[in-house]
Amino acid sequence: MKRFWKDVAVADIAGGWEIRLDGRPVRTPARALLILPTRPLVEAIAGEWSSAKEDFDPREMPLTGLANAAIDRIAPDPAAFAATLAVYAETDLTCYRADEPEELAARQARSWDPLLDWARGRYDVHFAWVSGIMHQPQPTATIERLSAAVRALDPFRLAGLSPLVTIGGSLVAGLAVLAGDIAAEQAFDATHLDELWQAEQWGEDQLALDAREARKRDFLAAADFLRLLG
Repeated sequence: MKRFWKDVAVADIAGGWEIRLDGRPVRTPARALLILPTRPLVEAIAGEWSSAKEDFDPREMPLTGLANAAIDRIAPDPAAFAATLAVYAETDLTCYRADEPEELAARQARSWDPLLDWARGRYDVHFAWVSGIMHQPQPTATIERLSAAVRALDPFRLAGLSPLVTIGGSLVAGLAVLAGDIAAEQAFDATHLDELWQAEQWGEDQLALDAREARKRDFLAAADFLRLLG
């Protein structure tokens, strides 16, 4: 896309904050006003617009993209969107362990057991985990309580949580990042533990490395988005 504006400003309005390009408010792809709930978030998104090059790729503005998603995709039906994330409670990555090699199984335990312990303490839930990839049903109460935690989130927090869950494959890790109880980079490494271990054993494939780095950028941007919401 071509940059069509010169000046970027932030305005405090009723109901939140907005960004103005040459005096005109920014709108989402669906033409809704891009109204943001916190000053830190609007300033960070304004920074994306300010630093855009003459020819720019919207994918280089991840915070703007997440805000657009919150308004255009999620706000019309937050419950339906929350359901697409809550389903990860049934198949959380951290509940599927390797039998062997022993070193990988030990790493999984060191990385994933604290996440499950965190969720037990925060939500009073229990998990059933299994060696292998065969589906292991989780207790009904666990699914209901984790689902309720997701449904309680507003559209902006759902937008930020979504990449954490879908990229990592773990609702537990995503909720821990949302709560500020695990660093985003640590959560990314935990949810990519198997891939990182394979790279250690057999060497890094450049295409796989590039793909993982792209996922990591999206993951960290989503965590930053949640942090800016306060």
